[in-house]
Amino acid sequence: MLIAFLLFLISLPIQLIVALALRIQLGSPLMFRQTRAGLDGRNILVPKFRTMSDARDANGDLLPDAERETRFTRIVRRLRCDELPQLWLVLRGQMALVGPRPLLPSTLDGFGALGKLRNSVRPGLTGWAQVNGNTRLSNTEKLALDLWYVAHRTPRLDLRVLAETIMVPLRGEIRDDSRLNAATEWARAQFGASLDAAAKANA
Repeated sequence: MLIAFLLFLISLPIQLIVALALRIQLGSPLMFRQTRAGLDGRNILVPKFRTMSDARDANGDLLPDAERETRFTRIVRRLRCDELPQLWLVLRGQMALVGPRPLLPSTLDGFGALGKLRNSVRPGLTGWAQVNGNTRLSNTEKLALDLWYVAHRTPRLDLRVLAETIMVPLRGEIRDDSRLNAATEWARAQFGASLDAAAKANA
C-alpha cells in the first residue's frame, strides 16, 4: 500500500497536466467510467481519462477511433497515463497495482469457472499479460497468463511486473514466447480444453 500511495502522489502532477490538456482539446467530461468486474466478480467503477472526442459523421455515427484522437491523446494512451486515475481504486482496496486487468462483467461471465478463478484476486493496474504482449496476444494466451499469475503470484513477481511495465511504453508491446509457452502449457495441463473453450466464448 505504501508503494501505491507514493505512486499516487508522484502521479498527481502528471494527472493535472493531462487533465488540463484534455480539457483544452476535448472539453468535458474529462473522465470515462465503465463498470468492470472486480474481486470475486463484484462490480467496480473503473475511471480513465477520456482520450477520444465525440466527433460524428453526417449520419450521426461516431467517426473511427483514429479520427477522434489527437496527437496528444495518442501519447497519453501510449504512456498509459489515461489509466493513472485507477491508482485511487488501488488506495481504496478495489484494485491492486498488479493483477489481471479488470474486464467487463459480461466478458468475465463468458469465461465461466475459469473467470471466477481469474478474479479470485483483485484486478490490477498492470498485469502479467500486459508486460508479455498485451494487444499482441490471443484471448487464450491472455487467459493463460492471467491464470498462471493467480497461481504463482509473489511480491517478487509483482515487483518484476511493475519494473517491466515502466519499459513497455519505451520498447513497445513485445511477445515473450518463452513465458507464453510456459503459461499456456501450464494452463492446458491444469484445465485442459476448458482453457480454449473459455477463450473462444469471448472471441
